[in-house]
Amino acid sequence: MLEKKHFSPLKQGLLAITLFGTLILPNSSAIAQSINRGTDNTMTVRSDVQEANSETGVITARGNVQINYPVQELQATAAQAQYFRKERRLVLTGDVYVLQGENSIRAEKVTYLLEEGRFVATPKDEQQVTSTYVVPQPQQNNTTSSPQ
Repeated sequence: MLEKKHFSPLKQGLLAITLFGTLILPNSSAIAQSINRGTDNTMTVRSDVQEANSETGVITARGNVQINYPVQELQATAAQAQYFRKERRLVLTGDVYVLQGENSIRAEKVTYLLEEGRFVATPKDEQQVTSTYVVPQPQQNNTTSSPQ
Protein backbone atom coordinates (compact mmCIF):
# COMPACT_ATOMS: atom_id res chain seq x y z
CA MET A 1 0.00 0.00 0.00
CA LEU A 2 1.16 3.49 -0.84
CA GLU A 3 1.90 5.46 2.31
CA LYS A 4 2.11 9.26 2.29
CA LYS A 5 2.50 11.55 5.25
CA HIS A 6 1.68 15.25 5.21
CA PHE A 7 3.36 17.43 7.81
CA SER A 8 1.69 20.65 8.87
CA PRO A 9 3.51 23.97 9.15
CA LEU A 10 3.23 23.59 12.92
CA LYS A 11 5.60 20.59 12.83
CA GLN A 12 7.98 22.06 10.26
CA GLY A 13 10.33 23.61 12.81
CA LEU A 14 10.99 20.22 14.40
CA LEU A 15 11.09 18.15 11.25
CA ALA A 16 14.34 16.71 10.00
CA ILE A 17 14.61 13.79 7.65
CA THR A 18 17.66 11.58 7.51
CA LEU A 19 17.90 10.99 3.79
CA PHE A 20 20.95 8.80 3.65
CA GLY A 21 20.05 5.98 6.00
CA THR A 22 18.93 2.58 4.82
CA LEU A 23 15.31 3.50 5.36
CA ILE A 24 13.14 6.50 4.62
CA LEU A 25 11.43 7.45 7.85
CA PRO A 26 7.80 8.35 7.15
CA ASN A 27 6.47 8.81 10.69
CA SER A 28 7.17 11.63 13.08
CA SER A 29 8.47 9.50 15.98
CA ALA A 30 11.12 7.89 13.75
CA ILE A 31 12.03 11.33 12.43
CA ALA A 32 12.41 12.65 15.97
CA GLN A 33 14.80 9.76 16.69
CA SER A 34 16.88 10.72 13.66
CA ILE A 35 17.16 14.28 14.99
CA ASN A 36 18.49 13.07 18.32
CA ARG A 37 20.85 10.53 16.78
CA GLY A 38 22.47 13.03 14.40
CA THR A 39 25.01 11.73 11.91
CA ASP A 40 27.44 13.30 9.50
CA ASN A 41 25.04 12.36 6.69
CA THR A 42 22.01 14.19 8.08
CA MET A 43 20.26 16.59 5.73
CA THR A 44 17.63 18.76 7.41
CA VAL A 45 14.63 19.76 5.30
CA ARG A 46 12.10 22.35 6.47
CA SER A 47 9.00 23.26 4.47
CA ASP A 48 5.28 23.98 4.71
CA VAL A 49 4.29 20.46 3.57
CA GLN A 50 6.23 17.21 3.19
CA GLU A 51 5.34 13.81 1.75
CA ALA A 52 7.36 10.62 2.01
CA ASN A 53 6.50 7.71 -0.28
CA SER A 54 8.01 4.55 1.20
CA GLU A 55 7.38 2.50 -1.96
CA THR A 56 9.14 4.80 -4.41
CA GLY A 57 11.66 6.25 -1.97
CA VAL A 58 10.73 9.80 -2.98
CA ILE A 59 10.43 12.61 -0.45
CA THR A 60 8.71 15.80 -1.61
CA ALA A 61 8.82 19.09 0.29
CA ARG A 62 6.72 22.07 -0.86
CA GLY A 63 6.45 25.67 0.24
CA ASN A 64 9.30 27.73 1.68
CA VAL A 65 11.77 24.85 1.45
CA GLN A 66 14.99 25.24 3.43
CA ILE A 67 17.73 22.63 3.29
CA ASN A 68 20.83 22.30 5.44
CA TYR A 69 23.42 19.59 4.67
CA PRO A 70 26.43 20.36 6.90
CA VAL A 71 28.71 17.54 5.72
CA GLN A 72 28.74 19.14 2.25
CA GLU A 73 28.61 22.74 3.58
CA LEU A 74 25.36 23.05 1.63
CA GLN A 75 22.39 25.33 2.30
CA ALA A 76 19.53 25.82 -0.14
CA THR A 77 16.12 27.44 -0.51
CA ALA A 78 13.43 26.68 -3.11
CA ALA A 79 9.69 26.47 -3.64
CA GLN A 80 9.90 22.66 -3.91
CA ALA A 81 12.45 19.92 -3.30
CA GLN A 82 12.32 16.24 -4.20
CA TYR A 83 14.82 13.67 -2.98
CA PHE A 84 15.04 10.44 -4.97
CA ARG A 85 16.63 7.95 -2.60
CA LYS A 86 17.42 5.23 -5.16
CA GLU A 87 19.21 7.64 -7.47
CA ARG A 88 20.64 9.79 -4.64
CA ARG A 89 19.39 12.83 -6.50
CA LEU A 90 17.98 16.08 -5.07
CA VAL A 91 15.86 18.25 -7.41
CA LEU A 92 15.11 21.82 -6.31
CA THR A 93 12.61 23.93 -8.27
CA GLY A 94 11.19 27.43 -8.04
CA ASP A 95 13.50 30.38 -7.32
CA VAL A 96 16.34 28.12 -6.19
CA TYR A 97 19.32 29.45 -4.27
CA VAL A 98 22.15 27.09 -3.32
CA LEU A 99 25.11 28.08 -1.16
CA GLN A 100 28.01 25.67 -0.77
CA GLY A 101 30.90 27.09 1.16
CA GLU A 102 31.50 30.46 -0.50
CA ASN A 103 30.09 29.38 -3.89
CA SER A 104 26.47 29.92 -4.92
CA ILE A 105 23.98 29.17 -7.68
CA ARG A 106 20.68 30.92 -8.42
CA ALA A 107 18.35 29.25 -10.97
CA GLU A 108 14.80 28.07 -11.59
CA LYS A 109 15.83 24.41 -11.24
CA VAL A 110 18.91 22.81 -9.69
CA THR A 111 19.60 19.09 -9.67
CA TYR A 112 22.22 17.88 -7.20
CA LEU A 113 23.71 14.47 -7.99
CA LEU A 114 25.04 13.39 -4.61
CA GLU A 115 27.20 10.48 -5.81
CA GLU A 116 29.04 12.75 -8.23
CA GLY A 117 28.94 15.92 -6.12
CA ARG A 118 27.69 17.69 -9.24
CA PHE A 119 25.07 20.41 -9.75
CA VAL A 120 23.05 20.93 -12.94
CA ALA A 121 21.23 24.28 -13.05
CA THR A 122 18.65 25.54 -15.56
CA PRO A 123 17.07 29.01 -15.74
CA LYS A 124 13.56 30.25 -16.41
CA ASP A 125 12.73 30.79 -20.09
CA GLU A 126 14.80 33.59 -21.61
CA GLN A 127 16.81 34.08 -18.42
CA GLN A 128 20.17 32.86 -17.21
CA VAL A 129 21.62 30.91 -14.31
CA THR A 130 23.77 33.01 -11.98
CA SER A 131 26.73 31.39 -10.24
CA THR A 132 29.38 32.86 -8.00
CA TYR A 133 32.59 30.93 -7.42
CA VAL A 134 35.51 31.77 -5.18
CA VAL A 135 38.64 30.83 -7.08
CA PRO A 136 41.50 30.06 -4.70
CA GLN A 137 44.80 31.77 -5.35
CA PRO A 138 47.70 29.46 -6.16
CA GLN A 139 49.97 28.73 -3.24
CA GLN A 140 53.18 30.69 -3.46
CA ASN A 141 56.34 28.96 -2.49
CA ASN A 142 57.81 31.19 0.22
CA THR A 143 61.01 29.23 0.53
CA THR A 144 63.99 30.62 -1.27
CA SER A 145 66.77 28.39 -2.35
CA SER A 146 70.27 29.53 -1.63
CA PRO A 147 73.23 28.51 -3.75
CA GLN A 148 75.54 25.98 -2.19
